[in-house]
Amino acid sequence: MSLQVQSQVSLKPFNSFGVDVQARLFAEAHSDADVREALAYGLEYKVPVLVIGGGSNLLLTADIDSLVLRMATRGIRVLSDDGSKVVIEAEAGEPWHPFVQHTLAQGLSGLENLSLIPGTVGAAPMQNIGAYGVEIKDVFAGLTALDRQSGELRDFTLQECNFAYRDSLFKQEPGRWVILRVRFALDRAAHLHLEYGPVRQRLTEQGIDHPTATDVSQAICSIRNEKLPDPAVLGNAGSFFKNPLVSAALAARIKGEYPDLVAYAQPDGQMKLAAGWLIERAGWKGFRDADAGVHKLQALVLVNYGSATGLQLLNLAQRIQKDISERFHVDLEMEPNRY
Repeated sequence: MSLQVQSQVSLKPFNSFGVDVQARLFAEAHSDADVREALAYGLEYKVPVLVIGGGSNLLLTADIDSLVLRMATRGIRVLSDDGSKVVIEAEAGEPWHPFVQHTLAQGLSGLENLSLIPGTVGAAPMQNIGAYGVEIKDVFAGLTALDRQSGELRDFTLQECNFAYRDSLFKQEPGRWVILRVRFALDRAAHLHLEYGPVRQRLTEQGIDHPTATDVSQAICSIRNEKLPDPAVLGNAGSFFKNPLVSAALAARIKGEYPDLVAYAQPDGQMKLAAGWLIERAGWKGFRDADAGVHKLQALVLVNYGSATGLQLLNLAQRIQKDISERFHVDLEMEPNRY
């Protein structure tokens, strides 16, 4: 067996919160064969297999009594190029931001708004990652996944993935699919999305009137670096709560009391509220309880100041949820997967 299985491994280096819990067993998959070996190992020894990527969307609240399989497969290849549209495929273990930078270096546009998001390529479709007006579904060209129930490989189209806001079929059927590689349809001619947030303003401040995709990526990186802490320095999982969808009537009632409410109209008539605004308005920004806290610059980010446990972070998140529910009658949903 080529798969190297280790016992009692700390997962602190493998989750961006830096929570120190133990995995009963741990291995890294560098090929499809490694994934199959890990699943077979789990069946033979009757131990669950938990597949992780970059660990940037995990909140670990206890030791993991499983074989934790970290996807470490690498490889990027062009599948088709008609001179204007390029389909590019990346293995699940490719780190996301370096992959985005690779596509930009090849003169390809489409992923620039998703720059500097932590995690891996394989994890990106799980929750349909998005930022600054672009989501994975907007550039998605398919993926290949292993069905853990049948052992068969399956190629998924855009429609079959059932993408929604921070959601997908793979999140709806947890534990069934192992995403092996993902395909993206990118453009040689840039079709830039500059309307969301401060992107256009940042480009103007930089004196850039006719931005390239690389200019947009660099602007977004500078914005994110100002607002979001580096997980290597301060443990965090990025945005901890989803922006809630509420009725137009509820949004109007809140706005009547708080005229500065940040809200975006949706095609179905609902309103998407800025979770960060709700949390900040409720006074949680910069809050700290022992080593679990809310970031001082971005209320949407929970942070580990050093030795916070997953349970301490979860308790803080639940206190925030309760307060927002009581204060605004809005339910916040956590983004990270909890174990």
